[in-house]
Amino acid sequence: MAETPSSTAVVERRGIPAAAFVEDVQTYLNQSDLDVNSALAFFQERLQQYKLVEMKLLAQQRDLQAKIPDIEKCLDIVATLQARRGSGEPLLADFEVSEGIFSRASIEDSDSVCLWLGANVMLEYTCEEANTLLQKNLENAKASLEVLFGDLQFLRDQVTITQVTIARVYNWDVHQRRRQTVASSSTNKDS
Repeated sequence: MAETPSSTAVVERRGIPAAAFVEDVQTYLNQSDLDVNSALAFFQERLQQYKLVEMKLLAQQRDLQAKIPDIEKCLDIVATLQARRGSGEPLLADFEVSEGIFSRASIEDSDSVCLWLGANVMLEYTCEEANTLLQKNLENAKASLEVLFGDLQFLRDQVTITQVTIARVYNWDVHQRRRQTVASSSTNKDS
């Protein structure tokens, strides 16, 4: 079922289809070859699709918002290790072994660090390489977060347009039924 707008061009943003604002319901229904119930069902389905995409984007946003502070902490740790290098005194650090369980470690001078990359993969990098990689990951995460904010705003606009369109189609249908009722009651009185 194709959506044909009455006044705006249908576009999309990163796979999210734009909602068309329907100015003239009668023209829209005629061009789309739909009845009111089919049009309402179509718009309700589109609204549910938007809500599903919104849930997925919000989950991605939460993940990125949790990831950015972790990357920043790692950058701070690498910077601390680099600053303490050559001082001769060990760095005492508490680290989390598992959730809620911590241990204390004495970290001697080291030119390398191990970074947890995920999927049970940990690699050893020099402090400079680790710093470069973490900076790149931080920039990418912040850029992805900005894109997500834009996607969510676009999506919210599409939800609003779709809700307004549903209301317009529904109200138009109510108005048409009232006109038919008035017309049929006046015809019955004349008979």
